[in-house]
Amino acid sequence: MSPAAVRFPLPLLPTMLSRAALPRLHPPFIPQFYRSFRTTAARHEFHFDTHHFVQRLEREGLNRAQAEGIMSAMAEVIDESIRNMTSNMVTKADHEKAENDRLLTDLEKLKQRLREEISRTQAGVRLDLNLEKGRIREEASRQELKMKEVDTRIEQEIAGLRAAIQSSKATTLQYLVGFVTGCTALLMAYLRFRS
Repeated sequence: MSPAAVRFPLPLLPTMLSRAALPRLHPPFIPQFYRSFRTTAARHEFHFDTHHFVQRLEREGLNRAQAEGIMSAMAEVIDESIRNMTSNMVTKADHEKAENDRLLTDLEKLKQRLREEISRTQAGVRLDLNLEKGRIREEASRQELKMKEVDTRIEQEIAGLRAAIQSSKATTLQYLVGFVTGCTALLMAYLRFRS
């Protein structure tokens, strides 16, 4: 690039063209002068040295209007190419956002799986506790039944012992009464013989 050539961004293009050349341009090209090649806020501006390009075309033998027409057509083609190229490209920010969204989705899925696993575990623990409570109740009922059986047997044994004691008392009393009666009869007989 020559030292006299200066790179101008496209928004400055209308100030470089002569006012006489603007009415001769086709209407679709006019908005092109006011557009920059920047497609998003995160991208860099693309510059096209329109003044240098017009001068080069004039040196090749074209008049100023033709050179400006070709330049505006080239600017439109370049702008369209850059728009197509950048629309198909994924920016780093878009990639990071997509990655963050994917990670958030994965995190939500993990949270949901964790909630489901906790729910299943709690349900399993509740079921185990209820089964254990039921088993403890059954065991307590069996123990209570056994204790009642033991109490009944003890009471039966006590009743049998009481009956045996009563029977022994009666037998002992009978023998005692018989013995005392026999002793009294012997004593009276002895006393009678002595007298």
